[in-house]
Amino acid sequence: MKEIVIISGKGGTGKTSLTASFAVLAGHAVLADCDVDAADLHLVLAPTIRRREAFRCGHEAIIRQADCIGCGACLAWCRFEAIRKTDGGAGEAAFTIDPTACEGCGVCVWSCPVKAIDFPERLSGEWYVSDTRHGPMVHARLNPGGENSGKLVSKVRETARALAEERKADLILVDGPPGVGCAVIASVSGASLVLVVTEPTLSGAHDMARVLELTRHFAIPTAVCVNKWDLNAEMTERIESEARRAGAAIAGRVRYDKGVTRAQLQGLAVVEIDAGPLGEDIRAVWENLRS
Repeated sequence: MKEIVIISGKGGTGKTSLTASFAVLAGHAVLADCDVDAADLHLVLAPTIRRREAFRCGHEAIIRQADCIGCGACLAWCRFEAIRKTDGGAGEAAFTIDPTACEGCGVCVWSCPVKAIDFPERLSGEWYVSDTRHGPMVHARLNPGGENSGKLVSKVRETARALAEERKADLILVDGPPGVGCAVIASVSGASLVLVVTEPTLSGAHDMARVLELTRHFAIPTAVCVNKWDLNAEMTERIESEARRAGAAIAGRVRYDKGVTRAQLQGLAVVEIDAGPLGEDIRAVWENLRS
């Protein structure tokens, strides 16, 4: 099977809108939303969840108040200011742990003389397998402040591949996260093709260059699409020239059009409405990706 991953160097370039339209045009594909820190593909495809699983990763410290002797050793050792000291009554100090500030390093567990601190796995989020009107989708939600988004991305992709084998689908479409961090690396590694969606701005050009350096490092075939290209044609030409020099193909251009907003207000992909030239742009990009 083939796996196309749509990413961007920065947020807000329109990669999710394009992914939703590609899902319509692909016909028979498994979808995966790997932007687990801020997933939004579900806003367009309205999935019906049929499987829900907890995602646990890392650890968090929890003080058992009944066993705590109030010595303060944990407070002395913690370097993340996660230990809170309060008045426990009768002149005694009580200690609790702020789960948001806790980094899960375990030094408080090690330092406690009476072993009154538990260290369970942290519930970091959830992942789902859902049905949409354009095929099955695997997606996830990372809890606020949750860590190890790269591991959650890997779980989403692993599940999507198993689902594609089960459904005998020959294509997986992945809506990836922005940037060049751990979650992006987990999204693109082993992909058949990466599409980088950028915009004709200085920040768009700068961040696209960083993403192309990443995909070149992992030797992944890469194409570039400039969204809203007609807002700055000169910058678009510059971006495409830089992409070619970096070894990327040019998948096409998509114009600025209020049809994107109209589609989003209706909870639809752009090509599901009468988008005119805008829809033609997206279809042209998709045909270039297929070839």
